[in-house]
Amino acid sequence: MTFKSGFVNIIGNPNVGKSTVMNVLVGERLSIITQKMQTTRHRIKGIVSGDDFQIIYSDTPGILKPSYKLQESMMKFVDTALLDADVIIYVTDVVEQRDKHSEYIERIRNAEVPVLLLINKIDLSTQDTVIELVNYWQEQLPKAEIMAVSALAKFNVAPVFDRIRELLPEGPPYFDKNDLTDRNERFFVSEIIREKILLNYDKEVPYSVEIEVEEFKDDGALLRLRCLIHVSRDSQKGIIIGRQGQALKKVGTQARKDMEEFFGKKVFLELFVKVSRDWRDQDKALTRFGYDFQ
Repeated sequence: MTFKSGFVNIIGNPNVGKSTVMNVLVGERLSIITQKMQTTRHRIKGIVSGDDFQIIYSDTPGILKPSYKLQESMMKFVDTALLDADVIIYVTDVVEQRDKHSEYIERIRNAEVPVLLLINKIDLSTQDTVIELVNYWQEQLPKAEIMAVSALAKFNVAPVFDRIRELLPEGPPYFDKNDLTDRNERFFVSEIIREKILLNYDKEVPYSVEIEVEEFKDDGALLRLRCLIHVSRDSQKGIIIGRQGQALKKVGTQARKDMEEFFGKKVFLELFVKVSRDWRDQDKALTRFGYDFQ
């Protein structure tokens, strides 16, 4: 039996549904999802293994023009994903500005690996609009295979999976067959908390936050966690905590419930807020939080 394996990297602009596509293809909720830009900061791998194949999906940050070092690091994750892919999935949708970040379209056009272009969210559009988009993208990326999907509704996603399997190169598995991701449990704790902050706070505050897991103790039936929420300025600390601590308590409650579902056990979660001034532009802080800014 011939074994096939490879890296399938998901790329696109913010808010087109890359993380939803990733989660549906993997069959697990690995990437957090909100309607806000910059929800995904890291490159997150999801692994799907079968008897004769292994697919390593990568969700990447949405393409943007960097304004500070954190965003520079995020774009380096995208650049790396373009270089080491065996298959590129470029996700667009029915509403985004088509020529946004056209330099990346040019790089995908010149890619030497297969490209699947997914027009996502077709349930929010009309058949005529989808046909027009298919024609447009055929002109822009003539070598790409174009598929119209609704990842959220799981519509037409199965043919995408089947086509990926066909396009995989022959090769041995990169990970153990039981591995689901390359990320550790602490990473998912921090991502769940960050998702709740994105959902509960407005303006700049969610984008100035990073989560650090200080303590992770698994007692079998109970997971004990102590986590720091780092913010950039003193004023943001007060906003995160809220009046009489109610805002922070709400975040903690929501995060704990999701963690209990994710880990399948009870969770005791303590949250604290710390000002790490301008951490998004500090090399030492970015290294500590797992961002490669070099």
